Amino acid sequence: MNRTKGDEEEYWNSSKFKAFTFDDEDDELSQLKESKRAVNSLRDFVDDDDDEDLERVSWSGEPVGSISWSIKETAGNSGSSHEGREQLKNRNSFSYAQLPKPTSTYSLSSFFRGRTRPGSFQSLSDALSDTPAKSYAPELGRPKGEYRVCSLERFRSLQDKLQLLEEAVSMHDGNVITAVLIFLKRTLSKEILFRELEVRQIALRHFIHFLKEIGDQKLLLDLFKFLDRTEELALSHYREHLNIQDPEKRKEFLKTCIGLPFSAEDSAHIQDHYTLLERQIIIEANDRHLESAGQTEIFRKHPRKASILNMPLVTTLFYSCFYHYMEAEGTFSSPINLKKTFKIPDKQYVLTALAARAKLRAWHDVDALFTTKNWLGYTKKRAPIGFHRVVEILHKNSAPVQILQEYVNLVEDVDTKLNLATKFKCHDVVIDTCRDLKDRQQLLAYRSKVDKGSAEEEKIDTILSSSQIRWKN
Repeated sequence: MNRTKGDEEEYWNSSKFKAFTFDDEDDELSQLKESKRAVNSLRDFVDDDDDEDLERVSWSGEPVGSISWSIKETAGNSGSSHEGREQLKNRNSFSYAQLPKPTSTYSLSSFFRGRTRPGSFQSLSDALSDTPAKSYAPELGRPKGEYRVCSLERFRSLQDKLQLLEEAVSMHDGNVITAVLIFLKRTLSKEILFRELEVRQIALRHFIHFLKEIGDQKLLLDLFKFLDRTEELALSHYREHLNIQDPEKRKEFLKTCIGLPFSAEDSAHIQDHYTLLERQIIIEANDRHLESAGQTEIFRKHPRKASILNMPLVTTLFYSCFYHYMEAEGTFSSPINLKKTFKIPDKQYVLTALAARAKLRAWHDVDALFTTKNWLGYTKKRAPIGFHRVVEILHKNSAPVQILQEYVNLVEDVDTKLNLATKFKCHDVVIDTCRDLKDRQQLLAYRSKVDKGSAEEEKIDTILSSSQIRWKN
């Protein structure tokens, strides 16, 4: 019977047939030695001295000193794959329906919030750009020997190919694993490849990352569908927005992501991303018109340095506090409107508003930001971020000494207050605090730090000579 070349490939690549060999086909030791030789030869292709273009990673995907890394690093991660292989070896036939589907490790909440510390915000676009695939798969460069794996062609049967993959995994070299996976991707049908990778989680993670590296989105989506990983599938689709430059087209694409099967929390973040970009488009168009007209004072004095489009949420809030601080809550560009729409915590809002208004040296707005009034009409200063942080930001923006002293005095911790007052030369605060503490020695020490003949030196001398203070030392 005549076979075409395609028929022959299908014949040899299926799990039912093996290539003819003069060796005993049950000689597993011979097969293992052959696989070891092939894998070792692969290392000559993919591991050389000129590896600056490869990121060195540990088995778990974290950068380390060398590509080869101890198996101890992966003991915790490889348990599921080892268990899957044991199930595979103990079966007489291939049946994978009983294997548990791995749960998703994706969460957009961390991407959208982008929190390096409580209260910090970041856009989804920013977070996904700054947090590449290494969060959930090893970060590996494409092996240099990708197109030089002809030595693997002698592995024709499915059994031989799987033995080759097992040996590559046991070498703990990500580039070798990737080279073998490239060979399997080319010589196995999609269904068989997916089925075998499903029970080999380490190889699967490498394969997923490799597909992302080469941009094979179609095969990646097919793989996620096969694995029934709906959230990964949704995220993979969502990431496509990063390739869309036009703001209107990106907004419409994000709208299509809203109904994807994310968790409830992540779905809310997708909705927020869409809403934020929609609002940025409106603000950008309006402010560009105001700036070009040249009739708005804030834009004349402080021309915009960049577009607000696709900026993180915290940047958008800063922009709004800088250019639109006094706008009514009903407008899209109002800082209060942004705070309520995106549920920005008080600490984040105050910190951002303070930075924006202090940069403009709008000290009255700064004062109003921390002034609260109770039901009796009494006013009080309150700072959810702590007055020590307020002082630091005010000094960074060259606030006058009088304003600095007012906020240094509001710091509750005495040691912190003295340190800040000394650091920023708020002499009156230091002198008054030492007097209140009845610390004569510290006051004498500080006298040497002020200018000779200054009002501060005269004030210290007056306090030191007072007979009404009972000094502690």
